[in-house]
Order: sequence, then C-alpha cells, then structure tokens
Amino acid sequence: MGMEQGLRLAVFLGVLALMMAAEFLWPRRDQSVSRQKRWPHNLTLVALDIVLVRLVFPVSLAGFCLIAAQKGWGIFNALDAPFWLAFFLSLLILDALIYGQHIVLHRIPILWRLHRVHHTDTEFDVTTALRFHPIEILLSMLVKFTAAAILGAPPEAALAFEIILNAAAMFNHGNVNIPTRLDEWLRRFIVTPDMHRVHHSTIRRETDSNYGFSISLWDRLFGSYHPQPQKGHGGMII
Repeated sequence: MGMEQGLRLAVFLGVLALMMAAEFLWPRRDQSVSRQKRWPHNLTLVALDIVLVRLVFPVSLAGFCLIAAQKGWGIFNALDAPFWLAFFLSLLILDALIYGQHIVLHRIPILWRLHRVHHTDTEFDVTTALRFHPIEILLSMLVKFTAAAILGAPPEAALAFEIILNAAAMFNHGNVNIPTRLDEWLRRFIVTPDMHRVHHSTIRRETDSNYGFSISLWDRLFGSYHPQPQKGHGGMII
C-alpha cells in the first residue's frame, strides 16, 4: 500500500500545484477575499480530514477491496466477472453513487449542516475542493467502503476512482478561465469549473443543480443540469 499512497499523494500535489498556477495566470473571477485569508483555513481543514480518515479507517479503499477480493466478497467477485468489466462498471457506479450522495447531502437538513461547510467558502478556487467537514468525509468514506464491498470492486478500480475523483474536484473548483467553446465541448463529458461554479451560487435553484464531480452525464440524465448562472460568472455571488 506504500506505492498506492505515494501515487495518490503525487497526483494530489501535482494537480493542486497545476491548478494554483493556472489560477494565477488565467483567473476566471476577481476575488474579493484574499488567498492569504482563505487558503490557510481550507488547507488546514483538509490536513485534519486526512489525519482523521487514517485514524478511523485502518486500510485505504483499495486495500479494503484487496481484502474483499481475497475473501470473495461482492457481486463481481461472486460472479468471477472479467477484470475489464468489473473495473469499468465499478468506476461508473461509484461515480454515480457520489452524485447521489451529493444530492442527499443537500436534501437532508442534518447532513446539509455538515455539507454547508463546503459551501460557506466565500470565494471559489482549487482549495474550495478541499474544504469539507470532517464528519462528512468520514460518512462519505463509509458509503464508499459499503459500496465497494457490495460490488466487489477491483482494488485497481478503487484506486483509480479515488485519484480521478480528487483530481476532478480540484479541477472543477478551479478559478480558471477556460475558453467558452472548449468549455462547451468538455462539459459534454466531464464537469468543468464553469459548470460546477453554478452549484456554488447563493440562488437556491442554482445551488440545487450540477451535483456531479467527475462525469457530467448524471446531471443531464437526472434533470439537475443548469448550464449558466443567472447573474453570469462574473456577477454571481458565491
């Protein structure tokens, strides 16, 4: 598992550095609250989340899936499904699960009280992607572990899923100016910053839209897609 943790850390730091640099070079919005005031809080919170996850869950999601495979737990293991099929379907189902979980966090008041920590960031940039209540992170990990056990997800799929989810969240929270035509093409497949920024609007019908983190399909498929903010990306209030 040492190699797994090293890979995840390398991708995390690499994407974080890349997005921070892009935000300096090609910002989408002027920020009224300085990074010096916001970033220490957001980065401290993610550090706390990481420590708590390590304390509560003795193995990673990929490590748990390896144990499940050895014991024959889960649908794909019971059916002896081909690796490529189990890998692809695990990625797809886990991503759909995170989309559904996100909706539940907005709909149930006690869970919204946890999730609104993410939404109370008064600006929107790559560090917003790291700003979550520790209890929400622990509950999300429990959901992932349960789903992985039921599916019998391959360890490689679990590792890929977590890397993609983390990288996608940092990308789509970026305060980065992507050309309109490129954004329109990208959001056919993945969640872009302009697409997800709408979700951080103070207008309720916009907040309750664009729940996806990685794949844009789910919002379009289930009717939660909202293309642009009413006040425009420069005028919307985060």
